[in-house]
Amino acid sequence: MSFKVGQKVVYPNHGVSKVEKIEEGEIDGNQQTYYFLRLLSNDSKVMIPKANLDLVGLRPLCGTTEVRTLFRSLRDGKIDTYKDWKGRYKQNLDKMKTGELIEVAKVLKNLHLVSQKKSLSFREKKMYERAKYFIVSEVSHVKTVAEDEADKQVEKALKTGIDKRIKSGQEEMVAG
Repeated sequence: MSFKVGQKVVYPNHGVSKVEKIEEGEIDGNQQTYYFLRLLSNDSKVMIPKANLDLVGLRPLCGTTEVRTLFRSLRDGKIDTYKDWKGRYKQNLDKMKTGELIEVAKVLKNLHLVSQKKSLSFREKKMYERAKYFIVSEVSHVKTVAEDEADKQVEKALKTGIDKRIKSGQEEMVAG
């Protein structure tokens, strides 16, 4: 996959980034093309060899159709549950690594459900925050709305999903 300077892209686990430059460079005697990204979440910079773009999961921002699909998913009340926290954490970690919007939404929905029943562990709370930021930042850029507005929309969709789940009688306890 190839990107252009100035293009906004998604860097898994870090959120929306901007391609600042693309240059040839040499590291350890290895000459190759590098993509220089600025992570919009914290203004840090990352350099990725072009050969590793697929490996790290760098992708273009999703489109409005994918954002509509995301919100349908957040509102549908269908939430993966796991028997124990270790299984939940492993499954969620694997989904986060994909950098795919719908996979990250599954993590957000799962951890949101758990947080309604009990306190999240430190690691799960961090994962929840990362998943939420990842989604909010992409929604904000795709819909061209402020992040706080995108956050409100995501929160509302999550609440709708929990309410649907309660109405349908799927209110089983999530194991610790």
